[in-house]
Amino acid sequence: MATSSSTKLLSFADARQIVERRAATLSPTEPELTGLLDAVGLVLAEDVLADRDFPPFPRATRDGFAVRAADVQSVPARLLRVGEIKAGATVEASGISVGPGEAVEIMTGAPVPVGADAVVMVECTASANARVTVQRAVKAGENVVPAGAEARRGDVMVPKGTRVQHAAVAVAAAVGRPEIAVFRRPRVAVLATGDELVDVNLPPGPNEIRNSNSYSLAAQVYEAGGEAVILPVARDDAADLALLLRKGLEADLLLLSGGVSAGKYDLVEEVLASLGAKFFFTGVAIQPGKPVVFGEVALNGKTTPFFGLPGNPVSTMVTFQLFVRPVLDALAGAKLEPLPFTQAILKAALSTKTGLTRFLPAKLDGAHDKPGVELVQWQGSGDLMAASTANCYIVVPPDREQFEAGETVTVLLF
Repeated sequence: MATSSSTKLLSFADARQIVERRAATLSPTEPELTGLLDAVGLVLAEDVLADRDFPPFPRATRDGFAVRAADVQSVPARLLRVGEIKAGATVEASGISVGPGEAVEIMTGAPVPVGADAVVMVECTASANARVTVQRAVKAGENVVPAGAEARRGDVMVPKGTRVQHAAVAVAAAVGRPEIAVFRRPRVAVLATGDELVDVNLPPGPNEIRNSNSYSLAAQVYEAGGEAVILPVARDDAADLALLLRKGLEADLLLLSGGVSAGKYDLVEEVLASLGAKFFFTGVAIQPGKPVVFGEVALNGKTTPFFGLPGNPVSTMVTFQLFVRPVLDALAGAKLEPLPFTQAILKAALSTKTGLTRFLPAKLDGAHDKPGVELVQWQGSGDLMAASTANCYIVVPPDREQFEAGETVTVLLF
């Protein structure tokens, strides 16, 4: 375990593994009952169970004619049309059944009548008066979903720990659940540091910049299912920083930006150490984001994980995705998801230095079966414009310094 005075840089893989292991020990927030649409983006705190068999009856999957498969093995086959069943109809009430040499016109989603064991698509039939000519043979079970094939009553349809998206909402609605139990959004304190920062609604002085990091981090927190609490900017003063750190440590997770490098006024590690912080690492061999810090503080009977992220905007965005997201997911009750890596063809040659794993802002486009990627023009990890035009990062391993156009490279999606 690292201490605040450690200078050894961990590899990206080792640092990510430390984060994942620590995330696996964290308990999620408390469950709460909420409406279906309010639950979108949050994580299920219960299993969603089937309240009946799905489907509750043999269901037609095509418009056409319900038949006995044995009657249409030799085609063309001429059958007697004995009725019609639409979606929502009750077969028992209508008394419709299919006997030898008979067919029932049926619509997609309708219950298959007694006696029929297959549905012939309407495109493969011709109708005249009460007669139906079937021009294509079908097998028993074709175009029919048996009762209970999707789920039996009491089966788990969406498991606890699933992040609620449109499909989970549809399932919950289908089983009659207008409200579901989800884990509360983790409260994430966001604290930017630095005398050079002013709030977004103030005009910056000649040597000042607006505090964009707090807002970009808050946006990433919300996208990940958390609740961001933006704290006032901490000045480059140990007492001011300690006061705001104590406030931030009341949340479920604390994110700091800036103050983690080796400069005279980079006070984050020093002040955290004075509060009894335990550091898991204090630097990772990546670019951007090398000075990233991860640890926890036990204060007033509560242990809160924290990340100290570099102050440059792109560094902040990258390190959030690489390291913060697993911890935030764990606090939200979600299962650990692997980073979304893919492969793409490099459009133009690139060269860099060895020694660090690099995550370079890039643009992925092209056909789905042959995606291409190229670097966006950027001026380093403070270049917000480059970050806003990129949709992925090209991942350069620490032992490569040259890639030629046409090579396959690894890409990290946002």
